[in-house]
Amino acid sequence: MRKVYYLSTCTTSKRIIDELGLKDAGFEFQDIKFDAITEAQIDAMHQMTGSYEALFSKIARKYKELGLKDQKLSEKDFREYILNEYTFLKRPVIIINDSIFVGSAKKNVAAAAEKLKVVN
Repeated sequence: MRKVYYLSTCTTSKRIIDELGLKDAGFEFQDIKFDAITEAQIDAMHQMTGSYEALFSKIARKYKELGLKDQKLSEKDFREYILNEYTFLKRPVIIINDSIFVGSAKKNVAAAAEKLKVVN
């Protein structure tokens, strides 16, 4: 499977998609603002990462607005927040076969680029 979960209004996500050439590489794209993440999708991502927290964006505006940084959140909490508010998914999420790359950190983007070299 080749899939990207992203936000079309996020310039960082768009830059990474362009930088990696994903539009021309047979990927399915899901704009999470307009096509919400399902329970099955978040659970599949969890299976790949081993953690809902790894999928959760702590830089989302609502993280501070809701005072979540001052709370101790459980894995169940992270899952529910992601399902209920698309901005809580760390993005982009790039799935290449059995590998997942979450977020815009340089090391994640570099790892995705390396994986693409191997599978293409």
